Amino acid sequence: MGKTILKPQNNDTSGFDFPSVTKQAGYLHVDHRQSPGIPADIALQMGYDPALVAEGKVFEADTLACCHCPSVFIKKKGTDMAGRCTKCNAYVCDACVIAAKDPTYVHRSRQELIDMIRSGKWVFDGGTMSLPILKRKETTDG
Repeated sequence: MGKTILKPQNNDTSGFDFPSVTKQAGYLHVDHRQSPGIPADIALQMGYDPALVAEGKVFEADTLACCHCPSVFIKKKGTDMAGRCTKCNAYVCDACVIAAKDPTYVHRSRQELIDMIRSGKWVFDGGTMSLPILKRKETTDG
């Protein structure tokens, strides 16, 4: 199988779990020089050009991290335009652009959601990562 590497652009991999909330840029390297590549139908489902991820190919692309959810997406070639949150002044994925148009949408950054859940006062109660449903955790005070 091919080798996939997702790393921050500055090559600092110390403590790397997810792309930094403050540093949205990354890099994707998919090496199929010694693998059969990705079948064309699956490549299309994943949003790849099948010719770029076939047997013997090396695919490289800049990536961006969504500021509202854990998604990492490939930056579109030839354009500086990705979804952009005017409140955060940061990139957002297509799913979050769509979710922001929902009348029930509440603007929160990915880090705010993480902090709310880590506080122990809120729990994820459904929805999607782009349009999460959070519920205040019930306390069992006497």
